[in-house]
Amino acid sequence: MNHEHKRDQFIMAPMRGYTDAVFRDIWAKHFSGMDEAVAPFISLQQAKDLSSKILADVAQKGERSIPVIPQILGNSSQAFVALACRLADLGFQELNWNLGCPFPMVAKKTKGSGLLCFPERIDAFLEEACALSPLGVSVKMRLGRHDSRETTALLEVLNRYPLERIILHPRVGVQMYEGRPDLEAFRSFLRDSNHQVIYNGDIWSKDDFMALSTEFPGVKGWMLGRGLLADPFLAERLRGTFHSGDQTELIRFRSFYDDLENAYGKRLSGDSHLLSRMKGWWLCFQESFENGTSFFKSLRKLNRMEVFRREVTGFLDSKPRWRMPEAAGWVKGSSLFQGGKDDTDSH
Repeated sequence: MNHEHKRDQFIMAPMRGYTDAVFRDIWAKHFSGMDEAVAPFISLQQAKDLSSKILADVAQKGERSIPVIPQILGNSSQAFVALACRLADLGFQELNWNLGCPFPMVAKKTKGSGLLCFPERIDAFLEEACALSPLGVSVKMRLGRHDSRETTALLEVLNRYPLERIILHPRVGVQMYEGRPDLEAFRSFLRDSNHQVIYNGDIWSKDDFMALSTEFPGVKGWMLGRGLLADPFLAERLRGTFHSGDQTELIRFRSFYDDLENAYGKRLSGDSHLLSRMKGWWLCFQESFENGTSFFKSLRKLNRMEVFRREVTGFLDSKPRWRMPEAAGWVKGSSLFQGGKDDTDSH
């Protein structure tokens, strides 16, 4: 099977604190292979007072910018429709509803994955949203809140509405990002769904993608999360367009990293905020370097941006060996998960 043809669509996951407009634009300047990005969610409170800052985070600024799909987190169909009307005036075509956020503080308010055990509330929401929204409606979800058997009732509801697509992370909300994805439940959902289903979770390498796309040949769209942040070349590797060479990854990564730090330096107020943000990025980047884990441990202890910057410069000057993040542990040709990495996208 040819896994590098154009039928496969790659979508950047919405990762709060990471895949904002700054990152998306800098990534697109240096890398390629992503078709779309779902932006980190806009909360209901933010939707009521849609500031220029929030709008800027879903804006597409340049010719190379990745097309963006805004996302809303909440349980009010009226707020969804109101936001959709505002975004339609800006030229957007689709608004995604977050039914996947697993965090207890969100779920206990019956938002994100907390809504998945209330199919009647999802039904009422979609009835109004699909009837009144000027934008197409899509859903990003998990298999359920507590148990994947919750998808039986959910599918009966979802199949009644003209959704653009469903992005499915094959874990339940209470799993957070631990344990094995339930690929048999994903297979059942894919078989019984009337909609296009996008796979989300645990794609860290080309081996992961090859195993999953062999297992689910009917899936045409794939969402990339932590794997893409750890290895910004991942989409190019999956498409077969990456050309390696001596220190190629390191040279391109360094140019990307310098632009990323400069861009956040202009956007964030003060070195303390910049330091916190760049430490967050090295939590991801450590996966791409030999001895990256020990280097990150030393970075975490630093409390001055000038020292942090000097340490990063010294590390990159030493020409550390680039390593692609390890595969998640899929067994090719089967749906068994062997306990490797988890894709920890925020929603």
